[in-house]
Amino acid sequence: MTVSAPTDKNHRYPIEIVARAVWLYFRFNLSLRDVEEMLLDFGIVVSYETIRRWCRKHGLDYARRIRRKLSLCQAS
Repeated sequence: MTVSAPTDKNHRYPIEIVARAVWLYFRFNLSLRDVEEMLLDFGIVVSYETIRRWCRKHGLDYARRIRRKLSLCQAS
């Protein structure tokens, strides 16, 4: 028996996939369907509705971090 990657209790997918989907959505201002298609290119089948739920749950934190990093880069 093999051990699967660690996942959050409430997610079917590994937390790395959730993080990547949310990051793509907020960092590049993509539509949910665009993120769905990009993940499909990597062999990850997930619906845009699931990505929407992930973005609602985790999005504020990711958006804040991205904005903070961008403002630090632009200030220097």
